[in-house]
Amino acid sequence: MKILIDNAMIVPMDETQVEKFFIGSLAVADGKIAMVAMEEQREEALARFEAQYGKADRVIDGTGKLLMPGLINTHNHVPMALMRGLADDMPLMKWLYDHVWPYEAKFTREDIRAGAKLGIAEMLLGGTTTFTDMYWHEAEVGAAVEQMGIRAVLSPTFTDNRFADFEADFQEVYDMYGKGQCDRITLMIAPHAVYSCCEQNLLKARDLAEKHGLALNIHVSETMDEQENVWKNFGMTPLRYLDKLGMLRPGTLAVHCVYLLEDDINLLVEREVSVAHNPQSNMKISSGISPVSSLVEHGVNVGIGTDGPCSNNDLDMFEELRTASFLQKVSTLDPVVLPAYEVLQMATVNGARALGLQDRVGMLREGMEADVIMLDVRKPHYYPRHDMVANLAYCGKSSDVEMVMVGGRILVEQGRLTSDDLEAICTDAEQKAFAVLLRHGKLM
Repeated sequence: MKILIDNAMIVPMDETQVEKFFIGSLAVADGKIAMVAMEEQREEALARFEAQYGKADRVIDGTGKLLMPGLINTHNHVPMALMRGLADDMPLMKWLYDHVWPYEAKFTREDIRAGAKLGIAEMLLGGTTTFTDMYWHEAEVGAAVEQMGIRAVLSPTFTDNRFADFEADFQEVYDMYGKGQCDRITLMIAPHAVYSCCEQNLLKARDLAEKHGLALNIHVSETMDEQENVWKNFGMTPLRYLDKLGMLRPGTLAVHCVYLLEDDINLLVEREVSVAHNPQSNMKISSGISPVSSLVEHGVNVGIGTDGPCSNNDLDMFEELRTASFLQKVSTLDPVVLPAYEVLQMATVNGARALGLQDRVGMLREGMEADVIMLDVRKPHYYPRHDMVANLAYCGKSSDVEMVMVGGRILVEQGRLTSDDLEAICTDAEQKAFAVLLRHGKLM
């Protein structure tokens, strides 16, 4: 469908645009953004669009609405939506070893798909159009992605006690999606962490990624305990240890990065490694505060992630980007760090760069994939409109999202999923979550 949206407020997140915010029009054809024009350029741009594609099949009045790129969630464990509200208020290692991993061990593949669908529904309704997942049986997450229309980077993961299953799991996902079979799905390889994967298995993951031309995705320097234990065992920081193993390279995604020495930050810059910052999850599990303002100042590419729905507990990227900014301001006692536009970049164009998708998504530019969200900004929290970019970063809410488009296909309209039954998704996920509890044999 060829779609034209007129008279909308547009925040393109495109550094080639002189204006960060303007009133204008946007058109979509063949799943791509075919026109982005300021109000005064509309007639000329529309004539070019119609000469190439013909008249739009649908024209949408964007009065009072704001268009921006879909949000990009750079870290998630989306099937853990089934665990939302379980095992809250405890430290990371107790949470993982005593509760999360024993519960997950009772998951069936159908449970994983149901959890993925629940999390994807939440993300789409909140304006997220791309997410990075890290889980096992990622083929089930892929099936949910294909059905629901979102864009995803699937990262089959392992800990040492799951490595035997990982090789078959990876091969299944690679056979399904590793050669571009679905243009909305790409792959990474995700050893869980230094503390949960031995050196031999980390090296196997590195070699597998190298063989298939895939990037690595790994939790690193998340807690002080991790930092101290790795230093005790190897005489170096987790990042320096991964670098020794040849795992830090352009395209590697380092998740969390809470405890970093300046030498670690310089290493991230040198190796062209991106960071997935998860402020609310780090706060909830009391891991600490990542030095994001210092990372940005040194030139590290930083995206924003929610982490899984069990450690956050929601997948609301508008909350996450606002928290990222405010947390840096209070931790540095500097109100200037991580300003509004910069944190919006982290949730869009920087996230795309972290996932190797910078040529496809993350901004509203002609030729890019039509991953576009439209917010209703005729709400009290957007007035007065002194600075709509600041209002978007600091006042925007997932509930403002009215329309979501991925690859030119409208997946959310008037705040509702267009092709999936939300009530059925929620009911199925809840039934499966309680069935897992019964198999697990105890309440959490």
